[in-house]
Amino acid sequence: MTTEIVWFKRDLRVEDHAPLARAAAHGPVLPLYVLEPDLATQPDASAQHAGFALECLDELGRALRARGVCLQVRTGSMPAVLEALAAQFGRVRVWSHEETGNGASFARDREVRAWCRVRGVEWTELPANGVVRGLRDRDGWSVEWDRRMSSPAVAAPARIAPAAGCEPRAAREGLGVLRADSTDDDRRHRQRGGRAVALALLDSFLTGRGTHYRAAMSSPLTAEEACSRLSAHLAYGCLSVRETAQAVWQQRSGLLALDPAARPRELLASLKSFESRLHWRCHFMQKLESEPRIEFENMHRGYDGLRERGSFPSGFEAWRRGETGYPLVDACMRKLAATGWINFRMRAMLVSFAAYQLWLHWRDPALHLAREFLDYEPGIHYPQVQMQSGTTGINTVRIYNPVKQARDQDPNGDFVRRWVPELQGVSAQWIFEPWNMPASVQIQSGTIIGRDYPSPVVELEASTRVARERMHAVRARWEVREQARAIYVRHGSRNPAREGLVRKATRRATSNPMQGDLFPGEDRD
Repeated sequence: MTTEIVWFKRDLRVEDHAPLARAAAHGPVLPLYVLEPDLATQPDASAQHAGFALECLDELGRALRARGVCLQVRTGSMPAVLEALAAQFGRVRVWSHEETGNGASFARDREVRAWCRVRGVEWTELPANGVVRGLRDRDGWSVEWDRRMSSPAVAAPARIAPAAGCEPRAAREGLGVLRADSTDDDRRHRQRGGRAVALALLDSFLTGRGTHYRAAMSSPLTAEEACSRLSAHLAYGCLSVRETAQAVWQQRSGLLALDPAARPRELLASLKSFESRLHWRCHFMQKLESEPRIEFENMHRGYDGLRERGSFPSGFEAWRRGETGYPLVDACMRKLAATGWINFRMRAMLVSFAAYQLWLHWRDPALHLAREFLDYEPGIHYPQVQMQSGTTGINTVRIYNPVKQARDQDPNGDFVRRWVPELQGVSAQWIFEPWNMPASVQIQSGTIIGRDYPSPVVELEASTRVARERMHAVRARWEVREQARAIYVRHGSRNPAREGLVRKATRRATSNPMQGDLFPGEDRD
């Protein structure tokens, strides 16, 4: 008899899990999660990721036990684990979702595929979301996304036949190993993992908490409450994208069925906006799926050599520690270090400051932020970091002014004072540009610039001007514009209702080098 191995990765649920349902229909099932040291020690991995995954695994284990099987948690390389399981169970078949992960998981999957080929083991990978494996171009991609999201979610099997010799004790021991490896330096104030938490967040967002989503998502003062906060749960698969999209559609349909005078128009608009971000989520992941090199290289090779890695180490360290002398930048970095989350506009500002004012190559900030973001999703992360750094060649160059952003998004300085206590006594007049305080005011406020709080690591206007001139010089070159056209053909959107007309966007991208936002960097949760 064949033992059906269901390999859980970043899909830690039993609902809407096609590999689990298909495997259960074929025979006795061995649910498997592998703690892989090669992945856990990658430069984009952190203890908070493992801690969140552990909480998801605890709940997944309970859901599987309720259906008659126990989750096996093993430690080691995936081919070695499969080799041991094949020796133990004899004939095996492997089921999993497709994964758009980092370079290490991509290499691991190639090794697993090679092992399966040599051993004659069948490995079936099924789509996990709207990302299409083997996609040649973006023609029809949005139609396929709609089709996948509209198809019925896969029901969780009520009972699952267990593989012989699958003991609950083995699962508990495996979880103990994961717990021991994951609690060091975990974030005390991060979100908790697990499907129950995710469902509660989804329900509260759809039924009222998301009312001010569109208006409140940009400010760090209001975004934490107004945003869905589902990003980490989607990244680890406690919820599927399809479940989430269908819940949004169902809620909108119910609200639209109300008498027009009774419809909550702001909530309806916010839910529509949130739906578009679910679409954009897969859109960005598709970029990395189609071109894995962009984790490591500029999407547009015309920007090679523009910035060198390690060229401003003191600037990078100041940015990383939240000690740049720019209060909103520092407050965001410190909140991120404490909680693992900051809203999208502030993420864009942090990357922009690193890329333009500090003129850092995007790769080192990207790795640091990958460790800092609890909701780190490689397929979103690297295309977004490159977009905000200006190396895609097909996006508007957005250079955020951290002083203006502070005045717009934190007008009284409440967020800054919470996360930068050195500025607690500074008034709203000076809170965003404390280096301009007269000496007497510094003494009165209890904050001496250069002693209690750092002086700015760079001069804002000069560094911004130089960055803009450098970017303009590259984007103005004919060969750079021509390569941008080819990049758009490969990665550009094709849905006029969502992303704008292709021809118009292409003309803008190639005619004016400082305009042409083909992929609008909308705030996403």
